[in-house]
Amino acid sequence: MTTENSGSARRSRLVWLLAAQTASMVLLGLWVTQVAVGHWPLTLEDRLSQAFATHRSPVGNGLTSGLSLLASTEYIVGVTLVCVAALLALPSAPRWAEAVFLGASVAVQSAVFLVVTFFVERPRPDVPQLDGAPPTSSFPSGHVGASVALYGGLATLVLSRTRGPWRYLTAGVLLLVPPAVGLSRVYRGMHHPSDVLGGLLNGAATLLVLGSVFLAGRGADGGRTPQGASGGGAGALPARPGPAPLTGGRRRGGRTVVVRHPHGCPDELADEVRARLRRHGFTAQRWTSTTVDRPVGSLADECAAGGVDLVVVCGGDGTVRVCADVVAGTGIPLALVPCGTGNLLARNLDLPSDPATALDEALAGGDFAIDVGRVEGDGLPPTRFTVMAGAGFDAAMVRDASPVLKARLGWAAYALSAARHLRDPRMRLSLRLDGGPRIRRRARMVVIGNVGSLQAGLELLPRARPDSGRLEVVLFDPRGAAGWLAAAAHLAARVVRRPAEAPAPGGPDGSVSVAAGSLEYFSAGRIEVRLARAQDREVDGDTMSRGARLTVDTEAGALRMRLPRAPGATAGDAAAAAAAAAALSGVPEGTSRTAPTAHL
Repeated sequence: MTTENSGSARRSRLVWLLAAQTASMVLLGLWVTQVAVGHWPLTLEDRLSQAFATHRSPVGNGLTSGLSLLASTEYIVGVTLVCVAALLALPSAPRWAEAVFLGASVAVQSAVFLVVTFFVERPRPDVPQLDGAPPTSSFPSGHVGASVALYGGLATLVLSRTRGPWRYLTAGVLLLVPPAVGLSRVYRGMHHPSDVLGGLLNGAATLLVLGSVFLAGRGADGGRTPQGASGGGAGALPARPGPAPLTGGRRRGGRTVVVRHPHGCPDELADEVRARLRRHGFTAQRWTSTTVDRPVGSLADECAAGGVDLVVVCGGDGTVRVCADVVAGTGIPLALVPCGTGNLLARNLDLPSDPATALDEALAGGDFAIDVGRVEGDGLPPTRFTVMAGAGFDAAMVRDASPVLKARLGWAAYALSAARHLRDPRMRLSLRLDGGPRIRRRARMVVIGNVGSLQAGLELLPRARPDSGRLEVVLFDPRGAAGWLAAAAHLAARVVRRPAEAPAPGGPDGSVSVAAGSLEYFSAGRIEVRLARAQDREVDGDTMSRGARLTVDTEAGALRMRLPRAPGATAGDAAAAAAAAAALSGVPEGTSRTAPTAHL
């Protein structure tokens, strides 16, 4: 997505992925030390350590001493500094991204290692040890993790940034170092085999996370791969042009109503929004601020009076939701100035994370119809949403997120709140999809989404599309440490490398179950949820009253959005769609035309 190229989006992506990596490693360590201990194959580890200790030799001692030296703290830090300095001192051009990737990989791996050892306590093997043992847990192996971060990082750079057949030999030699270090650590009585495996996983996960943030999309010349380029090669899928915009009747300028959230949109940003609107010909501006009693200001009155050509919303997902509830079905286009905590709709519509830039690009684009959901329930009056509605774990997380932390940390405040609800009990619930039979399940949360991505590109609903005419449902139900680990690994893997297509429905009820059953997906135009007990509920990040029912209907194409391009399309797709539309209609490219919105 375009927003992922910005500095703030990249930082958000990094924080989410590292949090998932750290949590996964802690859960794996607790499973090894508290659940799997005393069971096969961990019961074989003591015998393996005893066998190595019994068959030690001067040659083996010397060889493993050298391998341990390659992964010692002093050696790793020294080699890393030399390599980073070399990358920055290249005569052609400094390799800043590569230098940051390598240095940060070594540092982050060590930080995760220290956090894991704080929560996981494991004694070292009960054999004579050939090295001094630092006062840390045996799980995971810090030597192995550091060697993966350094030598695996160097192998990654060799393979991705150099050319010629020699690079494969060089990368192969570098990749042999971490497992050799791991074998030496077991031989010298410093770690169990599962500790070595933990170190390998920690180092590899660090490289995946840092590589997806700092190296993704950069070619061998160090530049960005053009967005939308397939990269060529067999099996590359051709880009599919998005739907043509609903530009019929749209003109440059016109009467504009700007809804401003006073906290999300400070005076400096408001001045910039006014200037950008004037630059695009919108000189007739009517500004209105949101309040607790009037969450849309005077928007409803302005729309009822008629003559509104554009509504601009300066705020977060909550402000967008209440404004969309007013505008949906009227044909009045809505443009976003994303300046809230999450800005999930803007992220999913591929808008830049900078508020003023997002408005500028949208005003230069066209109008596209997207779906909205209409939700109601016991004690919950009918209201529309553009992103997601749900009950259970996610709603409790939203409810307990500190306003002070939200103001200081942004969306990270939700992650801290989520940690307080990891042990909340599972819910008994039933689903009815499009009037079909009831599907009974247990889950920690149920989420119904019009779009699928959360902060940092975390795909909770991979099949969700804002113009599909349907809504997607996920039941989140990890069970025990293994379930949480499987769910975290599945979601993190989709962030690092998304598949070309989401999995098709596979169950008899049209469901898709992944991550050892921790996530189960459904799709429907109408969803009825009944809970055994009243639970917390949320709609687009706003906490709603507790209740035991949610009924959600899809209003296909009800909201007209002013966007740079069609939802899900790249800049290249938008140009291709415009050219194709002009060719089909015989109208010169750049001329307005009306076209229905196609469902992606």
